[in-house]
Parts: sequence; C-alpha cells; structure tokens
Amino acid sequence: MKYGVLLILVAAMAVLSACASSPPMTPPNNPASVSPISGQSVSSMDSQRDIVLAVANPLEPPGMHAGASLLGYVPSRHYGAGQRAVSTLAALKQGYGLRELTGWPIKALDVYCVVLEPAAGVDRDALLKALAKDKRVQLVQPLQSYSVYADGPPDTHRYNDPYVNLQRGFVETDAALAQGLSQGSGVHIAVVDTGVDMTHVDLQGRVRDTHNMVDDDASTFNRDSHGTEVAGIIAANADNHEGIVGIAPKSILSVYKACWYPPTPNAGARCNSFTLAKALAGILDTDARIVNLSLGGPTDPLLNMLLAKLLSQGRIVITAMPPDGVVDGFPDSAPGVIVVRVSGPSAAPAGILSAPGSDILTTQPGGGYDFTSGSSMAAAHVTGITALLLSLAPKLDAHAVHDLLLRSSKVSHGTLQVNAASAVSALRNTHQASP
Repeated sequence: MKYGVLLILVAAMAVLSACASSPPMTPPNNPASVSPISGQSVSSMDSQRDIVLAVANPLEPPGMHAGASLLGYVPSRHYGAGQRAVSTLAALKQGYGLRELTGWPIKALDVYCVVLEPAAGVDRDALLKALAKDKRVQLVQPLQSYSVYADGPPDTHRYNDPYVNLQRGFVETDAALAQGLSQGSGVHIAVVDTGVDMTHVDLQGRVRDTHNMVDDDASTFNRDSHGTEVAGIIAANADNHEGIVGIAPKSILSVYKACWYPPTPNAGARCNSFTLAKALAGILDTDARIVNLSLGGPTDPLLNMLLAKLLSQGRIVITAMPPDGVVDGFPDSAPGVIVVRVSGPSAAPAGILSAPGSDILTTQPGGGYDFTSGSSMAAAHVTGITALLLSLAPKLDAHAVHDLLLRSSKVSHGTLQVNAASAVSALRNTHQASP
C-alpha cells in the first residue's frame, strides 16, 4: 500500500500527525477499517527473524528556499515521517543490510517505527546489540509474538436459548443485582483483541467503532471468535429477548483488531509487537477509560512505553493472567495493570483478582452462543464490573478499582472471586459515607 506524500505546510502537518497515530474509525455497519501498512502481510511477519526499530521523528517543517517544492521533501512510502527520520532510516538500512517491511509513526512518543528483516545469515542477537549501541537508534527490539488466553472450544451443543441462568459468570458474580444500580452507561471500553462479529444480534449498538491493525478483510473480522466472546461477556445487550446479558450491557466498546488466526487448524489467535503497538497508540488519542487486554506474551520495550503512557493518562488496564501463572511479561507485569486469573480452589497470588473463567456461555460468530474457558474470559468479567463502577463514580482510578474489587470479593461455590453486586454496594456505601 502506497502512502501519501507528507505536506510540509504547518496546518497540514497537524492533520497528518493526528491521522498517523490513530487508526481510522468506522461505523458499526462497516466493521473493518485498515491502518496503512506497506504491502507486507502482518501474519507473514516472522517473530523469530524480524526486528522493530524506532528513530527520532521531529515533524517541524524544513526551512524553505528559493525554488523549493512544497511537496518534495519526504518520499511517499514513509507516510508520517519527517525528513530526519527518512534519512536516518535510509542510512541504517544501507549500513546494516536491512529490508523494511512496514513503518508507522507514533506521535505520542515522537518516533517513527519500522519492522525490518535482517539479511539472510545475520545473527539477530548480534545485530540487535550493534543497533542498540548506534546513537541514531531510539529503540530496537525483536518483533515478538503474543497470544490470547482461551481454551479451545469444547465439543458441546451450541446454545441459542436466551437463558441467563446458563451464564455461570453472570450468576456467580451477582451481576443481575448490580445492574439494579448500574449497567455501565456512558463508560467507553477499548478492547484490543481479534475482530468481533458486528452482525451479532446481542452486540448490535454496543460497538461504537472498529480499527483493524491486521488487514482489510471485513469478512474475517466478523468471523473472529475470541474478540466476539470477550465483547459478549462485557457488553451483550440486556432485555432484548435474545441470548445472554453482558456484565455492563450499556457500556460502549471500541474494538482494535491486533490479533489474527493463523491457517493452522484449531490454532489460537496471535498478535505481534507491530499490531499491538498500533492499537495502543490509537487508544492514546481516545477517551476510553478502560482497556481490555485479554492476551499476553514476553515483555516488550515499545509496548511497555505505550502502556505506561496509557496508565499515566488515567486509563484502567485489565489483562489476563498467563496460563502458566507466571506474571513476568506484557502486559501483566506492568505496574498499575489489573491482572485477573480464572477463579479456583487455590489462593490467588498477592494482588491478583479471581473471576469466573471456566465454561462461560457467551456470544460466537454467526449469531450463536457457546461455552468457552480461559483467563481471557475472567478478565472480561472484571472489565464489565469495572464499567459498572465507573458509571457510578467516573473519577475512580485503577488503584481504587483494584482495591475495591479485591476487598468486595465473595466466596461462591467454595471459591473466592470478584462480585459485581458487592463491589457496587461497597462503592455506594463509601460515597454515601463521604462528606
């Protein structure tokens, strides 16, 4: 995909920089929008080979002189890059024998990022060490791979019956009682995941905008299961005589597709540094209070920088605990992130919330419903409960939400886990007691 030429007029600069850092928004009847990427399929990038590199990207217009062209300073393939970034990248690629796969500006960090393929036979670790010492390089790291946390679908009957009592998480967290006081109205949630079935009757009106960081395939976007499952748990419509009820059925979602399904049968969805960075950078320019990241993988310098920026803006970031229970990667190890595990008989590690995540009935692509399991689903329950709380008290921060949910957790079927009704009641009592 060819990029437009960067205008150097001051007014045009402001427009282009804003467009560069935020993926386009589409209305619900056009669910898949695509951010510019230069010809390389995201799913074909190799996390065992490729690297992510960033250079400084000041976007001040260059000085004009007699005969200078207003359009002649930046090659069209580097949309959103200033002349300094373009020149630096050209020198680095030539000097280290690198091939650029794609590039994108991150306005919030004042850098231009590229995904690069090292020359055949080059030792990537040695290359990364050499580039890290190069003063022209702001950041360099491996292109890393991430995955969503959900078990494979079991061979069970696909339920289409609108029975709320089949929703284990809804019942065990007393969500119906909580909804007597709050349904999450007015709370904006960013869901970074796969695509979501925008045609599903239980999600109609719940998704405000979509952003596709992977491709421009609207059909695939609608067929993605993991994001559809997470969205249904959080915000499925209530009182519509269809299917299930979300924990926060009046909240509004923005969907950022950063994960995709590889062609291997029954393989889980995958993401990488490139797609996740574009999603997080896009959220920085929105008013979303909650960010749901039901995924994880290795720690990542670029993603950590963007996550820290989101947290510094007061966002409440909720993520899923890795299946092995080891919290030492992205995003689970970042200070200030709320980590959620599937509730069980054993005690949770200190500071980790427990929520229902086994045999959870939720929305599926194609208008159906089915049971699924995993800490991704547990995190979605906590995201929904957090929306109930923010609807009542918009100024709550991540620390207050975490402590309230931990303090108000209750034992259900022998398991201590978050409870929507207890959390809402505790919040109301606290506000009533305040002078």
